[in-house]
Amino acid sequence: MGDFDGNSAFELLNALWENLNGVKFILIDTYNLKEVYPFGREVFYYNFLKIKNQRKRIRFVGPNALQLAPT
Repeated sequence: MGDFDGNSAFELLNALWENLNGVKFILIDTYNLKEVYPFGREVFYYNFLKIKNQRKRIRFVGPNALQLAPT
């Protein structure tokens, strides 16, 4: 279990960016997140467009999926 803060957002974004080549679908499981902090969510939303523009199918699952998935 962990929290999703600004640091976590950058770690996730970097991991996604480094692994985009050769994949068509990305699954982000939020099951082990204890709390999603507003700052972490905002950092993720703001930078997520760079990844989304790569035309990858991205799905968020788990109890915190709605908090983390950009709308």
